[in-house]
Amino acid sequence: IILSFVNEKKKRMSSSFLTQRIPISSQPNGAEQEQSESESPPTQLKRQYSRSQHAVSQTMTSAANLANLLPTGTLLAFQLLMPVFTSNGSCDYPTRVLTAILLTLLSISCFLSSFTDSVKAEDGNVYYGFATRKGMWVFDYPDPSGLGLPDLSKYRLRFIDWIHAVLSVLVFGAVALRDKNAVTCFYPAPEQGTKKILDIVPMGVGVICGMLFMVFPARRHGVGYPVTGDGRRS
Repeated sequence: IILSFVNEKKKRMSSSFLTQRIPISSQPNGAEQEQSESESPPTQLKRQYSRSQHAVSQTMTSAANLANLLPTGTLLAFQLLMPVFTSNGSCDYPTRVLTAILLTLLSISCFLSSFTDSVKAEDGNVYYGFATRKGMWVFDYPDPSGLGLPDLSKYRLRFIDWIHAVLSVLVFGAVALRDKNAVTCFYPAPEQGTKKILDIVPMGVGVICGMLFMVFPARRHGVGYPVTGDGRRS
């Protein structure tokens, strides 16, 4: 009797022990599941935020690389005058016409700047000129005879200059279409298809023009471009 009583007592204790262990072991799993479910939305938000940050940084980097292909003066005028001409994007008909005229003049400036170049004279100063078929016309050199200048025939106009001029205009158009004030001025409420075109086409044109500039690098250092070297041509 005593042995049977002891055995029953052990069975009850073991069964009670098992019933106590099951809730204890299941409770953390449920808590961890709830915790993982509660932590999953912020994690997804963080991932989405990091992806958006990465996309914005890539866009800004590509825009900065495109801006390096443009004359500094033209780009500075665009950045300063565009908010004024467009009234920060809220345009009416007169301001839209003035903005179109401004963009046309800046495009012509980019085109003509591709034919300018710089030369270093014997006095150590850098002078600027315009490339021609025979050489270069230096328009700010004090001596009309050209004494003290290197051989200007090396700076003559080439076919690659026309390619650079066209690419500069296309790059400027891509930069202008990425500007919020310019896009809002001409397209205040674009449709979904137009919005996609405005998002895709400028970046595509910019990337293609950037690749062409890498394949056909510019050797001229004209007005608005950095001056490097001693101005000699091979």
